[in-house]
Amino acid sequence: MSAFRGFLSRLYRGETTIDFIGTRKRWYLASLVLIVICVLSMVFRGFNVGIDFKGGTQFQVKAANSSFTTKSVTDAMNTTGHPAEGVAQEVGSGSTRQIVVKTKELTLAEQSDVQNKLASALHIQQSEVSNLISVDSVSASWGGEITKKAVEGLIVFLFVVFAYITIRFEWKMATASIVALLHDLVIAAGIYSIVGFELTPSTIVGLLTILGFSLYDTVVVFDKVNENSRDLLQTGRETYASAANRAVNQTLMRSINTSLISLLPVAGLLFVGAGLLGVGTIKDLALILFVGLAVGAYSSLFLATPVVVDLKNREPRYRALAKRVTARQSSGKLTGEAALAGAGTPVRRGEPLPAPKPGARPARRPARRRP
Repeated sequence: MSAFRGFLSRLYRGETTIDFIGTRKRWYLASLVLIVICVLSMVFRGFNVGIDFKGGTQFQVKAANSSFTTKSVTDAMNTTGHPAEGVAQEVGSGSTRQIVVKTKELTLAEQSDVQNKLASALHIQQSEVSNLISVDSVSASWGGEITKKAVEGLIVFLFVVFAYITIRFEWKMATASIVALLHDLVIAAGIYSIVGFELTPSTIVGLLTILGFSLYDTVVVFDKVNENSRDLLQTGRETYASAANRAVNQTLMRSINTSLISLLPVAGLLFVGAGLLGVGTIKDLALILFVGLAVGAYSSLFLATPVVVDLKNREPRYRALAKRVTARQSSGKLTGEAALAGAGTPVRRGEPLPAPKPGARPARRPARRRP
């Protein structure tokens, strides 16, 4: 228990010595496995794209005081001549409970016809049709425009990020930050594909939000790396990898605190709001925020800084620095072993000289200088 408290104390003061950089190949492999799984899911499973992107017509059936289920509404829609796309979804709870079912894009005449047939299949009185069943339609062209704007916004965001970090630090750190952001983007999108939540404009907003969070955490670590490595080539006291690893340990507690403070309210939205209370309108935003914040914290610690180290180690000056530091460490180790063997042991003033070895001339104490 005392050892654990000691670890927490060192973690709080930024004095841990976890080898993030030396074990970076493990984290590269873990990220690669996650990316492969996510890409396979996106290719073969695809996304549950909302009507805001692909276009279509959505019917919302108020089910506060009824026994309607997602299955009964889906079956009723299939009898109208315009089958449902996927299974209907339940959103809200209590007095706000609704069943949402979607179909292809319909004309105004077709919408009215389907609305009446759906009401008849659900045994809703004609006078209550307009009150209990609402219709929302989005054209495919409008959905395509939203997709185009989302992609353009993402490209501009990545370009601005690269330019800022290049000016603030250097292009190698900018490259590493883009790698981390793309890593977060692919994994967050892959989790969305695996879970099957609907892809809506709220998802894009959440995605841009978590990319900004990941960038913030990465810049904090990079700033400490830059500070630790400022005079390395002149002093030669440690390698760039060692300075970067020390920076990650020094900012580890800050990254943990920032991630936990951000994840707790988002977890409340996802597991309490969407899971327990059934507020389905927020689950698409809550999921992308939760996954993105967690993956962003991981990439800033285990991916971005190791990539910077690999890029910096390609420079001849840092390769030479690593050789100098290694040679100095080896030399120091040999000197220490020699001292332990009794060779070259220092003698303090006033202490007797060590006994001479057999056959050796006795040592003479240096003459004392007079003022």
